Amino acid sequence: MKIFGKSLGEYVAFSKWILVFIFVVGMARLALSLAGVPNSTGKWLSVTVATLIGVLYFAIRVHTSGFGSYKNLLPIYVLQGLVGNAVIIPAIALAIVTGTDNIYSAPEFSGGQDGKTWVHAGAHLVLGTIMGPLLTWLVGCLIMFVTKKVVTKGQDAKAPASA
Repeated sequence: MKIFGKSLGEYVAFSKWILVFIFVVGMARLALSLAGVPNSTGKWLSVTVATLIGVLYFAIRVHTSGFGSYKNLLPIYVLQGLVGNAVIIPAIALAIVTGTDNIYSAPEFSGGQDGKTWVHAGAHLVLGTIMGPLLTWLVGCLIMFVTKKVVTKGQDAKAPASA
């Protein structure tokens, strides 16, 4: 199956480093929380920031590498959302089952509400894997638009050495 002319494997291969990074950040944040580290410390590890790094990087890199264009950003951002929420949703479920908050269910990270609810987990399923990638795609498209005006495809690899 092709998605905008590329296989899922091509998207995963192209974006694997950020997908691993998002997963590691999410798991480290959860591990710190479960180990009893205060949320005020654990909050410095942010799945959102890790994702935004990927948004910025791929909005530039997809064009400059010749991997694709605007439409090819969307599957990459969907993968990022899926990986981040593959940590967050089970962490919320863990809090529900155990009755013990972790950094993903604590009220300060759940909009001031009790985060140990299936509604919260469901919101991550919908917002984190559909709405989040669409929003990041819009931001990525704006960045790519600027990139296309400033940088020519392959320019970084073919630029002559200055004397």
